[in-house]
Parts: sequence; structure tokens; C-alpha cells
Amino acid sequence: MSISELLGRSSRFFTRLRKNVRGVALTEFAVVAPVFITLGMFGFEIAYMAVTKMKVSQVALSVADNASRLGQTDNSAVPPTITEDDVEAVLKGGERQGQSIDIGANGRIVLTSLEYDPVTDRQFIHWQRCVGEKDVQSAYGNESDKNGLTGTELQGMGNGASKVTAPAGEAVMFVEIFYDYPAVFSSAFVPQAEFREEAAFIIRDDRTLQEPNEKGLSGSKDNGCEPS
Repeated sequence: MSISELLGRSSRFFTRLRKNVRGVALTEFAVVAPVFITLGMFGFEIAYMAVTKMKVSQVALSVADNASRLGQTDNSAVPPTITEDDVEAVLKGGERQGQSIDIGANGRIVLTSLEYDPVTDRQFIHWQRCVGEKDVQSAYGNESDKNGLTGTELQGMGNGASKVTAPAGEAVMFVEIFYDYPAVFSSAFVPQAEFREEAAFIIRDDRTLQEPNEKGLSGSKDNGCEPS
């Protein structure tokens, strides 16, 4: 075979190869598929994160609302002192409501009774109860050495310039939820995130609040908030 014939055959081969489009779509898909899959996973992660944050907020509102209604069904002439069992039921209800996002294992619900002491003219934390495995404490204090009567004076609770305060003779059920968001796919899509949601309701019933130096709840159970 002469050189001219070899060159001719090579030219015809490359011409046919250049015109052959079989497998182009598959090659293009192989190139772009990882990009679209990554974008899809990222979009799903962001959407699920937003839904989870909304669920945490809903649990906070529900717990505060339910805690504010404790005692409404009591028909006795003397306003009741709410019990440890009452508070435990509210907290466990919040934990059950957040079961779909495993709020018990990934978060902590802190329920605080914010009250007003007319003798010292101070806002104070009368009692505080928690549920959930996350090791974190309230951002505002506790019921013992940082309750507003001892330790730093408490101006109120809540983020922002306008703090939530309790009127005289009333109490505010203030809820904080701390939640560690578990990434669906990988933390490479979203940074490690902790959600913190708050909610507050003034009590909607006549209840005996007790004096500041007395225990605010009756009963023996204690869902305390001590560090683990």
C-alpha cells in the first residue's frame, strides 16, 4: 500500500469519525449529571432545613401556649398551684410534637416561668424545667443563682431591644428551644447549624404563683435543667 493510499484511507476514516454523533448524548449526560445531582441535593438540603426550622418554631409556640393554659380546667374556688406533672406533660407533649425531627435527641426545650416580685421591683425566674438531650442552658438564667433576684438583674427575656416582662400578679411562660440540625446528605452542603427559637405567652388562668422564696410548682417530679 502506497503512502498516498494510506493517507487517503486515514482521511476518509477521520471524516467518518467526525460525522459520527452516536454516544454524544450519553457523553454529555455523563459530564452534566454530577452537576445537576449536586445542585438537586443542595436544593433539597436547603428546603428541608427551612421546613425543620419552621417545625422547631411551631413546637416552641405550642409549648408556650399549652403552658399558659395550665389550670384552666380546675374548678376549685382556690386558684391552683400547677404541678410538676402538669409541666412534665407539656414538655413531653412538645417532645412528641417534634418527634418527626427527633427534637428529643437533637435538641432541648427550656420552659421558664418569668414573674415579677413587687418587693424588689424585679423580674425573676421562679421555676425552669427542661427536656431533651442537648447539653445547653437557658440564655437568660436559671431558677437558683441566676434567677434575677440573685445574680445579675434580669431586665426581661427575649432577643432584641424590647424584652418580654411579666406584669404584677401574672407570669409569662417563656420557651427556648435549642436544636442541632442534622444534615440530610452532608455538612458540605450547609454549615453545622444550631436553631434557636423562642416563644412567650402570658398565663391565661388564675393560678397561685407562690412567693419568690417558695417553690413555684407542687409535686415531687423535677425535670430540672442542671448541666448533664
